[in-house]
Amino acid sequence: MAGTAGTPGTPRVLRAMNDRAALDLLLEHGPLSRTRIGKLTGLSKPTASQLLARLEAAGLVLASGTTEGRPGPNAQLYEVDPTAAHAAGLDVTPERVLAAVADVTGRTVGAFEVRTPGRNTAGAVVRQVTDALDGAVKAAGLTRDDVRRLVVATPGAFDPTTGRLRYASHLPGWHSPALLDDLAAALPMPVEYENDVNLVAVAEQRLGAARGHEDFVLLWNEGGLGAALVLGGRLHRGWTGGAGEVGFLPVPGAPLVRQVTKANSGGYQELAGSQAVPRLARELGIGDIPSGPYAEVAAALVERAAAENRGPYAELLRAYATRLATGLASLVSVLDPELVVLSGASLTAGGELLRSLVQSELAELAASRPRLVVGGVTERPVLRGALESALAAARDEVFDTSR
Repeated sequence: MAGTAGTPGTPRVLRAMNDRAALDLLLEHGPLSRTRIGKLTGLSKPTASQLLARLEAAGLVLASGTTEGRPGPNAQLYEVDPTAAHAAGLDVTPERVLAAVADVTGRTVGAFEVRTPGRNTAGAVVRQVTDALDGAVKAAGLTRDDVRRLVVATPGAFDPTTGRLRYASHLPGWHSPALLDDLAAALPMPVEYENDVNLVAVAEQRLGAARGHEDFVLLWNEGGLGAALVLGGRLHRGWTGGAGEVGFLPVPGAPLVRQVTKANSGGYQELAGSQAVPRLARELGIGDIPSGPYAEVAAALVERAAAENRGPYAELLRAYATRLATGLASLVSVLDPELVVLSGASLTAGGELLRSLVQSELAELAASRPRLVVGGVTERPVLRGALESALAAARDEVFDTSR
């Protein structure tokens, strides 16, 4: 009914819109004076003063010092109160569950890791998730009830029609049809589940190389080879959540992989995944290949090849670039993206040299010419994306002053 609270155009809604604009500016710029907030929002000084008083009373902003080094009286500065809300993210791999908690400004205030060796059961998964979260909130000086949102990053994706994890047979214990219900019963806050590579794209779009871009592809190569597709500013997940599972893509240069879900691999993964890099190095006669998990070995080899860039190391980098471009050509031909972001240790280790080689190869294999860039979020990008996603939901809730 017209004229009720919450109707678009009412004073309450307009105040709430101004409040949110000011809070977003404080998150972006850090501490600001009343005058500066007024200029950035277009509000008059009296209205900006009323806004700040309202947000301070609501526990959303606090005074944080004064301006210095300028003519005239020092002005009071305001910032978002970091304790106004907290959100958490989990990064799940077959080897460990890594949890972190961030305050509403995005600053990580606690982290904890739980190792997950051996074969898991659904019950063990619930314990690992709660133990990791509890460790992170304890490190932050908080409790579970202080966390408003939790986003869990996993390989593969939970099928929205069945609630079961798909495309990740290498993640034991996570395939029980009752798992999501069991986790919901154990956790007091709303929980969302998202593909790990999709969350890397969230981090890159908000903090890294894809800022300001509405259409881009992110290619990830670390433990597995995958992609995230952002179209019109939104993640494209597909019907079953499997959009971007490009490791299963049949490609020239690799034998066809039959029963890909059982093999948990496909042509592109076999051709250009991290496990292919040590094999390729051996074929080229490179000795002294380090030992360890294949993703770490691949990153070390690619980094060494980019640094040496001669003899068999130069051959390794060129061959790897060709293999990467072979699969990318199919994505580019179908999606015609503005930008391709290369992320994951097996790609970022090659730096600008690998990027330029892939760009050159792709120019010969695809008709369109997207710009390739190296990912800018290199510190735990999956976990950072989970935190950014959880923080976005938490901020929408606590920053809504219309209620």
